[in-house]
Amino acid sequence: MNSSFILVALAAVAVIAGALVPFQAGSNAELGRALGHPLWATLVSLLVSMLVVMPILLAIQAPFPALRAIKHLPVWAWLGGVAGAIYISSALILVPRVGATSFIVCVIAGQLITSLLLDYHGWLNLPVREISIGRVLGVILVLVGMLTVQWFSPTVVPPQLSATQVATGISGAAEPKE
Repeated sequence: MNSSFILVALAAVAVIAGALVPFQAGSNAELGRALGHPLWATLVSLLVSMLVVMPILLAIQAPFPALRAIKHLPVWAWLGGVAGAIYISSALILVPRVGATSFIVCVIAGQLITSLLLDYHGWLNLPVREISIGRVLGVILVLVGMLTVQWFSPTVVPPQLSATQVATGISGAAEPKE
């Protein structure tokens, strides 16, 4: 297989993965409203992730993890789980307040800035990549895009529904009277 085809295929997978992120943010926000607190939704979301990954591990017959290696890991190796919990919690708290587009464009801006620094310094055991004028210009364009989206996106805070309203499908501002 030619290498340019492989790069295009890998980029397509990355685009699909990125396209799922707004669905994750929106569905987790709804889960947080239904469960009554965003952190419960974070926990449930992470448990669902585990339930999805476990059968895949079994199906592909992945070898059991090398648990002895855990004691030799640097502290920063655990940041992925911390970052995941922070991201999921932030998404389900912020998306209902600022909207999916504003949230995602800010996430992308943060990812690009941090990625430039990770590449430049080789942090987290990543290969060092120089910061070129083209890469900086691309990030600046994304930041300008982020500011443009924010400028033209009025914040609308939706009414918070109670668990009863969510469960019964009643979307009025007041609790149903009995």
